[in-house]
Amino acid sequence: MKLTTMSQITLDGVVQGNGGASEEDRGNGFERGGWARGKGDAGTRAFINETYQRADAFLFGRRTYDLFAGSWGTLTEADVPGSEPVLRALNAQSKYVASTTLADPAWSGTTVLSGDLAAAVADLKAKPGGELQVHGSGTLIRWLLANDLVDEMTLIVVPVVVGQGLRLFPENGPDLALGVVESRVDSNGVAIQVYRPTGRPSYWPN
Repeated sequence: MKLTTMSQITLDGVVQGNGGASEEDRGNGFERGGWARGKGDAGTRAFINETYQRADAFLFGRRTYDLFAGSWGTLTEADVPGSEPVLRALNAQSKYVASTTLADPAWSGTTVLSGDLAAAVADLKAKPGGELQVHGSGTLIRWLLANDLVDEMTLIVVPVVVGQGLRLFPENGPDLALGVVESRVDSNGVAIQVYRPTGRPSYWPN
């Protein structure tokens, strides 16, 4: 399977608290959640639905898994008009969560990856299928990028600067060159950028 990631992200690189639910991550004093709610137009929502429908399996970090299990894992299609494809995919496909503390996941179809994560992810990628998708899970995506395990990444860039919160890319971290697969901007100014890692960047004057 190809490992793909999808992140809603601000112009200043923040991925924390995009939905703004009251129980959503508010670590480190974060209080500006909800910056992505209602921002994308119908075309962006359709793109997200279509992406989820391509998934053969999902991989989550622990915090995002808990958020998804507590929401998508408990809802019915009547609760999510317009997002039914997301709900169906999440509940039908296998789910893997990277955690050393989760012992008995309640969400049906969940497997906990608690040992050698790099080996476990490599094994999943070696399975036949289309996409192993990572949604949210900013800390996990950082780790996957640092370990060269990401095949394709989608950034849904919301035109806002929130000024605080967990950023997808660390201030000091590994460098990465990216090739553009797809690029579009919706009628609300939300940009969808799809990239494939292509190795390390080149720097002047080398």
